[in-house]
Amino acid sequence: MSVLFCDTNCELWHTTAKDLGLEVIRMPYTLDGTEYYYDLGEKTDFKFFFSRLRDKATAITSALNEYNYTEYFEPWFMKGEDIFYISFSHKMSATFNSMQRAVDALLEKYPERKFTVFDTKGISLAAGIQVYYAAKLHQAGASDEEMLALLNNLRDRAVCFFVVDDLQFLKRGGRISAAAANIGTLFGVKPILTFKDGVIINSAKVQGRKIAFSRMLKEYEMNHCADYTDVWIVGADCDDDCVAMEERIKAITPDVVVHRQSVGPVIGSHCGPDTVGLIFIKKQ
Repeated sequence: MSVLFCDTNCELWHTTAKDLGLEVIRMPYTLDGTEYYYDLGEKTDFKFFFSRLRDKATAITSALNEYNYTEYFEPWFMKGEDIFYISFSHKMSATFNSMQRAVDALLEKYPERKFTVFDTKGISLAAGIQVYYAAKLHQAGASDEEMLALLNNLRDRAVCFFVVDDLQFLKRGGRISAAAANIGTLFGVKPILTFKDGVIINSAKVQGRKIAFSRMLKEYEMNHCADYTDVWIVGADCDDDCVAMEERIKAITPDVVVHRQSVGPVIGSHCGPDTVGLIFIKKQ
């Protein structure tokens, strides 16, 4: 059984990651010219971060380099351990080119070791929900092959719907076109966004934030799989919206466990304040 890795772009809360025994790769972001590495909320001042974005501060993200990955992985290879890394979408960052170079060099040095990487084709809790259930299986003593089978089953069933308040953040990060951002802003359109094949796509376009939330909840009501009782709500400094969504989810499915937490600074740099996301496993 391998050592299980994830990265902070999965956005599981720091206590959850520790409880699950996960090794965590910290992803970088820069705010006001200072670089930080996200800690899954352990010491992060979310209010400060999003208040700076509201004040038009500059926040950018960057990729880890080959040396960073070597520092994470080599100590485990030196101990004679194999590694299983559940990652965010490879289409969303060039960081995986650096990772592959580091891994190739390490496997030449430690040819008896094995490295497995699973691309969740999502980010934030769209990746994190897959990490969560795989880590539960890992803790129960499952083999790498059993974990991989679960992940292959969950990848296309891990649903993340999210609504951003200001499309210009996604435009600046290259996630949507300038034309789409400008038209949406001009006409008050709230696209309900999701992931497909590792990239962000439009699921629907509606007029107004409340209608967007209602549409997301309707999708949840129709498609949520009762066998998976954990649901995540993430918000970017918009607690009232997240509380209201949690209440409506509990009214639909009283027995689910709702995890409510903040969007992290890496993801927040691209989506901006007042983003709300709903993440669950859909029916087979």
